[in-house]
Amino acid sequence: MIWVIGGCLVIGAFLMFLTGVGLVRMPDIFTRMHAATKSASLGVALLLLAAAFFFQETMVVTKAVVTIVFIFLTAPVAASLLGRAAYARRTPLWEHSVLDEGRDHIAVRAEARPDQVERISQDR
Repeated sequence: MIWVIGGCLVIGAFLMFLTGVGLVRMPDIFTRMHAATKSASLGVALLLLAAAFFFQETMVVTKAVVTIVFIFLTAPVAASLLGRAAYARRTPLWEHSVLDEGRDHIAVRAEARPDQVERISQDR
């Protein structure tokens, strides 16, 4: 059991380290959010699993599992909403970005004036 706990701690800490590196090294907010949500969620989950395996008490295991589920449900939603808000505020994409999938959906709503909202909704 000590090997499982140690493995969870080492891998979880490594993923959290990768999250920090990703936040520093990624070129724009959209790729930084990807680094912050994917590896950080899994890293925190592994650290909480290590705590659950170490203590092996019902209350600790329950709290760890509930926290892991909460993080896996909320982190992608929060990143998606932050990304849409950043895109709507016209945060520049990385200069080497190849694909801009939000151009037809998010930018139209961000550019629309109140008198154009009705016309845009009727076009769809």
